[in-house]
Amino acid sequence: MQTLEDQRAEFICKSGRFLAFPLAGAISWLLVAIAASFLEERTAIYVLLFSTGAIFPLALAIAKVTDQQVFQKGNPFASLMGLSVLMVNLMWVLHFVLLFRFPSVAVLSIALALGLHWIVFGWIIQSSVGIIHALLRTALCTAAFLLLPHSPVSAVSAAVVACYLITIVQLLTHQI
Repeated sequence: MQTLEDQRAEFICKSGRFLAFPLAGAISWLLVAIAASFLEERTAIYVLLFSTGAIFPLALAIAKVTDQQVFQKGNPFASLMGLSVLMVNLMWVLHFVLLFRFPSVAVLSIALALGLHWIVFGWIIQSSVGIIHALLRTALCTAAFLLLPHSPVSAVSAAVVACYLITIVQLLTHQI
């Protein structure tokens, strides 16, 4: 029987450090930032909704091509990661309420909520990368939202992309 530490090591190894997800996130949010530069805010928000909804399937495609095992039946760390993603996705109720009442605030809400699972991921891999991602994402997205109120979609999206790029570098260079 495997120890918990053995299962943690197996999760990290098989998942390929979960690189498929920040890669997919960076691609999706970059597309939003670019689209938002050319579209009016309401249309850009729809692009944001579709693009963020595409992160998971895009990550699965990247994982398949790069041989990263996202789903690992019987591994408690994979189960915990799945539950944290579920937790983040339960916030879509709030995002949709904000979309109807305060659309530009929904942009910030989506950007922040979709980064919360990084805290759990960092704990799983015993690295500060998750906490750094979540804190940096919160700070940069909030600053972008407040400092560039006339272009919240492109500003917040650019902040998320910056966070993903930093996280990707950390995941590639950090000893895990």
